[in-house]
Amino acid sequence: MTSPPTMQQPHAGAVVAEAATLRTPSGGRRRSAWARFAADRIGLGALGLLLLIAAVSAAAPLLASGVLHTDPDQFLRTPSGRIAILQPPGPGYPLGTDELGRDVLTRLLYAGRVSLLVGFGVAFVALAIGAPLGLLAGFLGGRVDDLVNACVQLVLNVPLLFVLIVLSIQLSPSVVELAVLFGFFFWPGTARQVRAVVLSVRSREYVEAARVLGASNARIILRHVLPNVVSVMLVVAGIDVAAAILAESGLSFLGFGVPVPLSSWGNMLSGSQEQFRAAPWLVYPPGAMIFLAVLAVYLVADALRDAFDPRLS
Repeated sequence: MTSPPTMQQPHAGAVVAEAATLRTPSGGRRRSAWARFAADRIGLGALGLLLLIAAVSAAAPLLASGVLHTDPDQFLRTPSGRIAILQPPGPGYPLGTDELGRDVLTRLLYAGRVSLLVGFGVAFVALAIGAPLGLLAGFLGGRVDDLVNACVQLVLNVPLLFVLIVLSIQLSPSVVELAVLFGFFFWPGTARQVRAVVLSVRSREYVEAARVLGASNARIILRHVLPNVVSVMLVVAGIDVAAAILAESGLSFLGFGVPVPLSSWGNMLSGSQEQFRAAPWLVYPPGAMIFLAVLAVYLVADALRDAFDPRLS
């Protein structure tokens, strides 16, 4: 009798070769993802709008001095020599003036720098803390995962609004310090999103092949796991930017947030609430800028999610 055929174990090189074909996202798939993003007209339009807002805000000093010939703290005067208090939009002040006679357009440009700095600063801090912790928790599991989850639950159980109000009163934080404070409370969401993706990626064939070949955990995370998490990190960062702009606006609306005399879209909106009927031009510009910036960020994040979705590869 002939013995039944025995199953041969695949050679390690064959495993690696097969894993390489399954590795996602590869260079070609990344190019395909960017091509899909470039084909998304709504996403491209939103990205263009966001870049335009950022560029105009960054050039605020040049535009204020070279075009508007004013600064955010200057009191404008009418042709008769009086301080131009609550002047409606017209020649000399395109968006009108506020209750102190300052040009609304100039303050709006400078406020964009503060609001966008807070938004992108919060996203940077949240990624800097949350992404590494999410990677370690999802990849290593065990006690590391339990410890990270405990920290996440601890931060999530802290009443954010109460802490920010107390810190704003006691410390009067600068823009950078405010971004760090917001980022500290935003990182748990980033960590949870990254961890969820890593739990899926760590069991794929190319990760197992790297383990068989003796790759260290650090090399596997950096070379094989992290590239698959980048798309999720981009989407989460976009959501954090929008959420931070809204959070700063809400905190400023309550009378806290960015310290005076700095202007942000949030505290401009807050300062105009008593003048809504008498001077509506103080309300609509900062509200419109918050709406446009947040909408642009959300649309860009949504387009990135669709472009990097592995199911669309």
